[in-house]
Amino acid sequence: MNEDVNKNSPPKNWDRSGLPGWTYHSPTLLELEIEIFKTHWQIACHVSDVPNAGDFKTFDLCGERAIIIRDSSLKIKAFHNICRHRGSRLVTQDQGTCKNALICPFHGWVYNLDGTLRGAARPDTFPALDKDEFALRTVEHEIWNGFVFVRFKEGPQPSVKKLLSPYEQEAACYNIADQVPTDGFWVEHSPVNWKSIRDVDNEGYHVAMAHPGLQDLYGSNYRDEPYENGVSRSEGQFTTSNGRHWAVRNYKKFSKQQTSLPKSLAKTWVYYGVFPNSVIAMTPETSLFYQEFPVSVGESIIRSATYRYPNEDRQQKVARYLASRIDRETVVEDQQLTIWSNESMLSNSFDGFHLSDLEYGVRTYHDHLRALLPVYNIKETPNENEINHLNLSLDAKSA
Repeated sequence: MNEDVNKNSPPKNWDRSGLPGWTYHSPTLLELEIEIFKTHWQIACHVSDVPNAGDFKTFDLCGERAIIIRDSSLKIKAFHNICRHRGSRLVTQDQGTCKNALICPFHGWVYNLDGTLRGAARPDTFPALDKDEFALRTVEHEIWNGFVFVRFKEGPQPSVKKLLSPYEQEAACYNIADQVPTDGFWVEHSPVNWKSIRDVDNEGYHVAMAHPGLQDLYGSNYRDEPYENGVSRSEGQFTTSNGRHWAVRNYKKFSKQQTSLPKSLAKTWVYYGVFPNSVIAMTPETSLFYQEFPVSVGESIIRSATYRYPNEDRQQKVARYLASRIDRETVVEDQQLTIWSNESMLSNSFDGFHLSDLEYGVRTYHDHLRALLPVYNIKETPNENEINHLNLSLDAKSA
C-alpha cells in the first residue's frame, strides 16, 4: 500500500510540533521518564533463550534487574536478580545454566529454581528462615508469541495479550514461539537521548533519503500507522524490481514464502511498536525485537535479538543473512540520524519540529508521553528544580 493513501492519515489542521528541545537534555525529566520504563512492559528475551530447566537470561533496566529462568517443571519464571540476604546480584552472567539451584556469590544462600529459599549458609547463625517468606521476589511477566515481557512496577498498560490483540491473528502466522536464537543478543551504546532514537524509528518519511537499501527493497510500498492505545504497526512490501543494491537484489532472489504465511505477508516486513520503547519485527525468514533504554540524558543502550525457524533450509539461511545485512546497514544509518537530530536540541536556534503527514506516528507517540507526563507540554525551558512541581500541578489540573 502506498504511504500517501494511508487510512490512518492525520486529521486536518493537526498540531505538527513535537516535544520541545529542553525535554531531550533535562536530568530531572529523565528521572520521571525512567518510571515510565519501569511501569510499562519490556521484552526481556524469547522462550528459546531459556529452553531447558535451569537455563536463565538476565535483564537489566534503569537500576532494576531480573532473572528469567526455567524451573524444574520447565515453567518460565521471572525474579528480581537480588539475593534476599544482602541484595547481591544473585546471577552475575548475562546468560547461562544453573543445574538445580541458584547460589548467591556473596554469602552462598541457595535458592531452588522456583525461587523458594533452599537454605542459608551457616543456618545456625540465623533464626528459622521460612522458605517462602525469604523466597526471591517475583517480577510480573507474560509470554506473547514466545517473547517474554516483564514489568517491574504496576502500570497503566493492560496485559500484553490485550495490548497486542489487534495483531494476534497476523502474528500467529509467523509461528514465532517455535523459533530459535540466531547470534545471541546485540547490545550497543549510543551517545543520544533515548527519545531521539524513538523519533527516528517512528516514521518512514526519511527512508527514501537516508536508507538506500530499504528504499530499494520497499520503494513507495512502506506505510506507518500512528500509535493508538500503546501500539503501532508499520509494514514495507517488496517492490517488483530486481533491486540495484547488492544485498537487496539477492535477498529478493532467495527469500521465499513460508507455508504458514498468507500471500499478503510473503514479501513484506512487518513492525509492531510497543510503547514506550520496544519494536517486534517479522520478515519471511525471522522475527526480532529491539529496544532502547536511557543510561543518562545523553546516552542510551540499544538491545536486540533475532530468531529463526528451526528447520530453515539453505535458501532460507542465505535470505536471513542478506536480510540481516540490509537491517544492519539501516541501523548504522539511523544511528547517525539520531546523533544529528539529538545534538540540535542543545542549540538555541532550534525552533522545534514541524512534522510531515508521514511523521504523524512521531506526533502520536509524543502524545502518549504527554498523557503520562504533562510537563512535556511546557515549551519554554523550565528551571530544573521546578520540573517535578510543574508536572504534579499540571497533572492535578488534567485530573
